[in-house]
Amino acid sequence: MRPIDAGAAALIVLLCLSWGFNQVTIKLALPDIPPLIHSTIRSIGAAIIIWLWMRWRDLPLWERDGTLVPGLVAGLLFGLEFLLIFRGLLYTTASRAVLFLYVAPFFVVLASRWLFPGDRFRLSQWIGLAMSFAGIVIVFGVPTGLHPKELIGDAMILAAAAGWAATTLVIKATSLNRVSSEKTLMYQLAVSIPVCGIGALAFGETMTGMPGSVALAALAYQTIWIVCVTFVLWFALIVRYSASRLSAFTFLTPLFGVAAGHVVLGDPITPAFAAALVLVIAGLILVNRPR
Repeated sequence: MRPIDAGAAALIVLLCLSWGFNQVTIKLALPDIPPLIHSTIRSIGAAIIIWLWMRWRDLPLWERDGTLVPGLVAGLLFGLEFLLIFRGLLYTTASRAVLFLYVAPFFVVLASRWLFPGDRFRLSQWIGLAMSFAGIVIVFGVPTGLHPKELIGDAMILAAAAGWAATTLVIKATSLNRVSSEKTLMYQLAVSIPVCGIGALAFGETMTGMPGSVALAALAYQTIWIVCVTFVLWFALIVRYSASRLSAFTFLTPLFGVAAGHVVLGDPITPAFAAALVLVIAGLILVNRPR
């Protein structure tokens, strides 16, 4: 597998920074736009923008290239991931959700042992992965308690983590790795729209009025930058580099989310944050250290 060079590493850090701030924009929009309605609107807007972009660049969208089945699978996983996360958060706490969601890199590394024999982790890389996860535990704490509702929410978030990992592996291991990242994203948007839309109806989500300017700005940031730009770049990186090593970088996202919450929302940062950051970075160095 191609090692992650300095340019790719810098790009991944930018993506994680963007996703960290995305957590804050979701919080800002939730009072005006319920979560699944929010996700549906975001996907519709992004699908229109990506379609126009593909038309302008003359990128093929409808030709038969063997990507229909894996594309639909990736789209279904993508939609179910958001459905499970948004509904799971009703039963469990945000801190517990972060810990269970970021089990996803472990799923990717384990599956890559069989799907991509050249991408097997050495002992030092496993230690690095564990160190990065330990950094997340330091910031968000160890889950405690066995309340039935929390266990349901935890299970939903863990299933979302498996879905996130599976989406990464489907893109890497199937014919989706031979088409444009824009087409890969279009599959996911096209399927996630009805999944999240039906979910919003099933769970009785409604909007009582026109969203405010803050919520609309947050929605625009997510639609244009997060979905249309960062997701396309992420899918391109998955095809080109080791899925296992890329997934390890996502441990930076919740730390950036904590920092963004401090800057934008005034959320407190504990002294443990610095130790967590050191652990995550040290772990990433071990994961990406050349053989």
